[in-house]
Order: sequence, then C-alpha cells, then structure tokens
Amino acid sequence: MSSVSGSAAGNPSGMTAASRTIGSHEHHWFSEPTEPAKKSFVFWLIVAQFIFFVALLGPAIVGIGLKILDLQHTGAVENTGAGLNSAQAILGGVGALFATLANVIFGRVSDRTTSRWGRRRIWIVLGTIIMTIGFVFMATGTSLLIATVGWAIAQLGANMTLAPFVATLADQVPKFQRGKITAALGIAQNAGIVGGVYVAGWFSANLFIVFVIPSILAIGAMIVFAFVLPDKVLPVKPPRMTFGEILQTIWVSPVKEPDFALAWWSRFLITFASFGFTAFRFGYLINHLKVPEKEIGLLIANTTLVYTGALVVTAWLAGMLSDRIGKRKVFVWVATALFAVGTFALIFVQDIPSYYVLELFLGAAYGIYVGVDLALVIDVLPNPDDSGKDLGVLNIANALPQTLAPMIGGFVLLATGGANGSNYTVWFTLCAVAGLIGAVVIFPIKKVR
Repeated sequence: MSSVSGSAAGNPSGMTAASRTIGSHEHHWFSEPTEPAKKSFVFWLIVAQFIFFVALLGPAIVGIGLKILDLQHTGAVENTGAGLNSAQAILGGVGALFATLANVIFGRVSDRTTSRWGRRRIWIVLGTIIMTIGFVFMATGTSLLIATVGWAIAQLGANMTLAPFVATLADQVPKFQRGKITAALGIAQNAGIVGGVYVAGWFSANLFIVFVIPSILAIGAMIVFAFVLPDKVLPVKPPRMTFGEILQTIWVSPVKEPDFALAWWSRFLITFASFGFTAFRFGYLINHLKVPEKEIGLLIANTTLVYTGALVVTAWLAGMLSDRIGKRKVFVWVATALFAVGTFALIFVQDIPSYYVLELFLGAAYGIYVGVDLALVIDVLPNPDDSGKDLGVLNIANALPQTLAPMIGGFVLLATGGANGSNYTVWFTLCAVAGLIGAVVIFPIKKVR
C-alpha cells in the first residue's frame, strides 16, 4: 500500500506530507495517487455528477429559454426574435462571468482549506445549496433583472461545487484509471443533461419544478458523496498567501507550463464553438428551422437524447482505448476537428430530420472528446497540491467562453442576422474556425502522447 492511500500513522486522511518550505511558500503536501480509487468513491462520484447535471443543465439548456419566453408573454422582454437573442446573451453572459470567478476562487480556497472534514467537502455541499437558492430566484422572478441575478447566484453556487468536485479526481484517481473514470464521468454528465432537458420539457408549464426540484435532489446527492469521499486533510495550516500568490489563483504561467496552456486553449476553443450554438439554440430552432414554439422543449429533449446516446458510446470506447494504448492527444484533436465540422454544418440544415442526424454526429465527436480530454488535462497538471486551483484555472476555459460566446454571438447576429436574428452563417462559421484551431493546438503538447 503506497503512502497515498495507506493508513499513515497520525494522519486520518491516509496521506503523507512530502515536503514543505515555509519561507519560500513552496509546499508538496501530497503525492499523486498510485492505488486504484475506492469503488464507493467512484460510484457516488458518477451518481452525484449525474444528478447535479440534471439540476444544472436542464435550466441552462432549456430553462433559460422557457424563462425568457415567459417574460416575453408578460411584456417584461421584447417579444421578437432579436429580443430573445439579446435576453439570452445577457443571461448567459452574466451567469458565465460568475461561473468563471467562482471556479478559480473556490478551486484555490478548497486547496487551502484546513477543516478536519477535509479540503473539498464543505464547498461541494455549500455550493449546491447556493445554486438552489439562485434557481428559486430564476423560477419566481418577474423581470429579466431578477432572472439574471438568480442565474448569477446559481452559477456562483454551481461552480463553487464543481471546482472542488472535479479536483477530487486528481486527489483520488491514479493515471492508469483516469481515462476510464473521466469517460464515465463525462457520460454521467451528458446523461444528466438528457434528464435535465426532459424534466424541462415535461414540466415546461411549471418553472418551479424545472429549476428547483432537481436542485434539491442534487443537494442530497452531494451530501452522500461528501460522506463517502476519502477527503484529504492538510497536515498543517498553509502559510499566508502573498499578493502575488493571490493573483496566481487565476494564472498558470504558459512559459513554465506550456502543455497546460495548450490544453487550456483547446478546451476554451471547443467550448466556445459548443456554446456558440447552445446559447442561441432556441432562436435557431424558431427562426432558422421554423419550429413552433410549443414544440421546442420536446425537440431539444429528443435531439439531446440522440446526441447523448452517440456520446455515451464513443466516450466509453475512447476512454478505455486511451488507457489501454497510453495515448490521449490523437483522440482529443480528432474529436475537436470533427466537432468543428459539425458546427459549420448547422448552417446548411433545413429540416428536422437533418437536424437529428447532425446532433448524432456532434454527439459522437464530443463523446470522443469527453472520454479523453479531462484525463489529458489531469496528466499535465503542474502540482498535485494545487490541483483545485489549477483545475479552477482550467475551468476558466469552460466558463469564459460561456460569457464571450453569447455576447459576441449576440453582436454578430444583430449585425448580420436581420430583424429576427435568423441568419446564422457568419456566426457558425466563426465558431467552426475556433473549433479547428482548438484541434491544432493539441499537437505541440509534449508531456502526454
């Protein structure tokens, strides 16, 4: 039994402090795990991920659109396609800004938490509670301002949870298991998306159910996960951070860690391409494909099911194969390039059956990405002690495009989309180019094959 997972005397977390230098603030409290992750941890990691994303992504993908339509019906938002696009840009952009800040802040905070309950537990549970409070504002708000405040609170809480939750992978999972477990986690996330959009489709007339009830269930799931998590306890209180170290909370030097920087840019660009479509999906379906408003929720649910079905198959195969042959890069760049091609193809879709086929293609491409990319990122993390902070920096690449894509896309559609914002040619072309660049930047990574 290694020092990582063994029962070190006097250390209830079973972790051995490797070294520390207080004067220079250099510390190496924990080694990378080398023993297989506990089965109870893996099981509840996946279950909690699934339920959490039912709660988060149903509102994100369908709920925001439903809320804006509700506000349009009451006159709180301009009842036009352009009004829909603008409101989606405001809600999505503000929420993603809060997500970005929460991810990096609470990733670092959880790294340095000295509670006897461990570094991660308290933030995982507290963040889910705060997310639920935000969703109450979303469900009951009568103006775009209140809905935006609610979505900002929800994103703050969700990412307060996600930063330490994802960091438990680096804490608990050895390299030889990462492809398999991150693939399962990606499958759980996307299965949660399917569940979330179906809940939103079935209960679209009752926004309280759409936003709040799944989030309450997520609180319960994260509490159970916190109990089974073999969380690490810091052996001593970390030294006070200098101002420079505080600034480094949102920074990993691309000069010192070029592989991490390249992985960051790849994640940023594929996320930008993805949310370039997701942020405007309601408008695209209504204005480009001419889908009746009352059919939108169910169509999104059905196509998400098709997308996720393809994703589950390719993610699992890619994760297993990546672990077996010891390669990550080829899977990630191929997946990113294919996703870029699919994004560009959205311009040419003219009917619902073709849209289903394209969702199948996009799901298969993104599944390969989901199955391997997180394993690649964890393999190139600079320091296992700071995994929460570094993964928080990585998650800027998840959250920042969710701010920029709605804002830039709203401007592009306003300038090129006509009165109803229904011309998506320029915008989807830009998103596809971003995806292709995201594939190219994978090639120079050296630490991972």
